[in-house]
Amino acid sequence: MTPAEWTRPEHVVETLRRKWTSGRYLTAAAGGHPFEAIGVPLKGPTAADALQHYEQALAWAQCWAPDRNPHLRIQTKSIGGRNGTPSNTVPARVWVDTRDRLWTLLRVTTQVDRFHTLHEQTARQDPGIARWMADHPMKVLAHAADWHRLVRTTCWIRDHDTEAVYLREIDIPGVDTKFIETNKGILAELLDCVLPESRVNTSAPKSDLVARYGFRAKPMYIRFRYLGTSPLPFSELTVRAEELNAHPPNARTVFILENETTYLSLPPVPDAVAVLGSGYAATLLRHLAWLKDVDLYYWGDIDTHGFAILNQVRGLFPHTKSLLMDRATLLGHEPHWGEEKTQAPDVLSHLTPEEAQLAQDLRNGTYRPHLRLEQERISIAAIRVALTQSQREP
Repeated sequence: MTPAEWTRPEHVVETLRRKWTSGRYLTAAAGGHPFEAIGVPLKGPTAADALQHYEQALAWAQCWAPDRNPHLRIQTKSIGGRNGTPSNTVPARVWVDTRDRLWTLLRVTTQVDRFHTLHEQTARQDPGIARWMADHPMKVLAHAADWHRLVRTTCWIRDHDTEAVYLREIDIPGVDTKFIETNKGILAELLDCVLPESRVNTSAPKSDLVARYGFRAKPMYIRFRYLGTSPLPFSELTVRAEELNAHPPNARTVFILENETTYLSLPPVPDAVAVLGSGYAATLLRHLAWLKDVDLYYWGDIDTHGFAILNQVRGLFPHTKSLLMDRATLLGHEPHWGEEKTQAPDVLSHLTPEEAQLAQDLRNGTYRPHLRLEQERISIAAIRVALTQSQREP
């Protein structure tokens, strides 16, 4: 072993600091566990090394002098003494005998005191959070500057019916939605440990506090326009989805579209309404039970996502017909083909055989890998023909 490989005091400190960083020492302290002396073995010179590298061996032994390492207990051993070699006493292992010596050696006394203060104060507000703190002390220290606000926020949510309020309505001095969004990761961990299982939607990600903890969600809005004569003073309206529970007058046919430009440019159709889905058609339409009583068409992009949304809509309303989502439309617009960057999952149980085969061909790259035809690229002439045919269908 070369002198460069001999253990020096800074190496021991590095070893102990790695274990400190894991949180194991503070966890034991917070749990009230008795301190067990920590021993660290030392790599040092052999008898042959001491003869070959005498000056380095002497300097190494001196760096372990007790007066240079007041927070360590030095355990020694004898080397040499055989075959005529001199016997020498060298450091073999060092010990840290108390927590105070460990904190001082690592220069973390201020952090330890800070953690214990926060732990004691939090235990008076919520013992569950205090138990979590004991298991995750380094996370507590990482958020020490905001800890009191984090605890107050957690306790406020614990004590209130979140279904009745928006996240914005959390009323705590010094806490606003910006603070909550910035700290949603640590808040989610605290909430998971203090709330009953019935108040935690584990299927929602921790990044979505509203869905995971049952806050009042931002309402869904439906935007629709009359394609024929409007019976209202307006040709277009945007309303809350849950409030559009009555069949709009003069709406015998409903077209669901995903693209706003296409939605706005649809030509006139008697007794028809266009609804802008914006990629969330199935989520929006579940509020509209009256759609079962109209002629319903869904028109999306010809790609795997378009067929996935069609599948969802038809799962809600089995009588839904697709519009301009067929092979003839795809092949008739080859100059306008594009690329679908990511494909949707292949779980489609509500498509017609023709739709399912086209969706599979798109997935397999039959015509071109990741082929896509966006609805806004379909010619106005084709749209007019399709709308006219829809009016003739029984």
